[in-house]
Amino acid sequence: MKYFFLSEGWAVSRVWASDGLWQITAWRRQPDIQQLNICLIENNELLWLYRVEDAILTVEVKPTTPVPVQNTIGQVVLKRLMTAEQVIERLGTAQAKCQLQNMQSVT
Repeated sequence: MKYFFLSEGWAVSRVWASDGLWQITAWRRQPDIQQLNICLIENNELLWLYRVEDAILTVEVKPTTPVPVQNTIGQVVLKRLMTAEQVIERLGTAQAKCQLQNMQSVT
């Protein structure tokens, strides 16, 4: 598995694998990308941790709401996804917050 942090208010757009842009018809499925219940807080901004399958090499992300072109970035391409060890190292050096959702009681 690979990982990346994504600012709240941004979403995954296009995805690339080793053979190019992810083609749902060729793979016969969507890419496996999951937002985890862990986020970092940096400069009052929430950065959510995402997990992706190993086949994914590059992820394009875009803001979820339209933004003026002159004031902000329109899209970003993430080319260096993180390993689990890099995520743990990053969490150890940052202010981390854990969001627990859909918890089931443990008996």
